[in-house]
Amino acid sequence: MIQPVILFDGVCNVCNAAVRWVIARDPDARFRFASLQSDAAREALGKLGGPETGTPPESIFLIDEEGVHTRSAAVLRISRGLGRPYSLLRVGSVLPRPMQDGIYDLIARNRYRWFGRSIECPRPAASVATRFLDPDVDSCGVKPGD
Repeated sequence: MIQPVILFDGVCNVCNAAVRWVIARDPDARFRFASLQSDAAREALGKLGGPETGTPPESIFLIDEEGVHTRSAAVLRISRGLGRPYSLLRVGSVLPRPMQDGIYDLIARNRYRWFGRSIECPRPAASVATRFLDPDVDSCGVKPGD
């Protein structure tokens, strides 16, 4: 069984906050993480034949035992993986997929304007670094000293 991996935009403030939010609600460490700007994320997507990421990345990705999921599908699968009460977000799945993705895309297109963008890329805290595919790099995929 593959451990689910969440790939996120490492310079996006709301994306980094979402990763911290998931970590706080995932005490069993079910999910692992990687910034889309990192080599680890590109390698993970490449191995599975996943889509190329844009610059800036316009989607969150979830890689799990069923493949690569993007946009609203990834968000709903992550919420389901966290269990109750977060799995109740699946009620959003009663909306047609184009509507779900439309809402996701609206937020994704405006995320830097609404929530800002990091100038310096955060590193995972030492207490959770093992949950990241590439723990010695910051969320922009840069190793110390590079």
